[in-house]
Amino acid sequence: MVDRAFTTLLPKISSSTPGCPQPLLIQYIRDAAINACERTLIWRYVEPKFDLVPGVSEYAYNKPDESDVHVIFDALVNNQPLDKLTLEQAIGLYPAWADLYSGEAPASMWESAKSIYNTNVYNSFVLNEGSTFTLSDAALADASEPRAVCQITPNKYILLPLPDNQKTYTMRMFYALKPKRTATGMDSNIFDELEDVITHAALQQLLVMPNVAWTDRDLASYHAKQYLYSASERRSRANLGNMRGSVTARSPKFA
Repeated sequence: MVDRAFTTLLPKISSSTPGCPQPLLIQYIRDAAINACERTLIWRYVEPKFDLVPGVSEYAYNKPDESDVHVIFDALVNNQPLDKLTLEQAIGLYPAWADLYSGEAPASMWESAKSIYNTNVYNSFVLNEGSTFTLSDAALADASEPRAVCQITPNKYILLPLPDNQKTYTMRMFYALKPKRTATGMDSNIFDELEDVITHAALQQLLVMPNVAWTDRDLASYHAKQYLYSASERRSRANLGNMRGSVTARSPKFA
């Protein structure tokens, strides 16, 4: 994934805002990019598949650097869609929540492994072959097949209930991204597609700043209208994609 820096839009923005400091321009370009991604949901990403860890319910998004997850389109475990719950819904349906390893203390979990690790006895295990350590019944007491997903923070989500060890659970997620507040750029393909939206959004905000040399409310009004039009058009394009189906008409059937 090739990134395009926000600074590449400076010539286009600075021509309408003479005298505006470059750091301020970059800040408004980044804010406009975030807003454009939130409004259009056009920066879509498919997270690589991975296997869930038995007893572990919280996971971090495996997403591109300098990006945050804005919307989860879908989440699947073993190709079966999970229920996407708000925090209030998740608490209502799963009031017991899902504690790491069912709330079992890590010290007690590793008690059975003391004879395997930190000893001077030579063992014949092949490197990376794995160990004989297994989770205790107490650590998986609240575990079952995951049925729902709920976002906890912009970078972390929880699965309810926590996964058991009865079979392998493979996770796949589809979501919409937006740049972080500290980002210096974003995916070049998405930036190219949203360049007009970002330009109009940044200028409509910059041109209404009070007590600066580049204030121009009439021009700001123009860019505000162009922003609304271009953002709506990009949102529609994102929803439809580049597929076009044939249009057919059928007459109603009569008995």
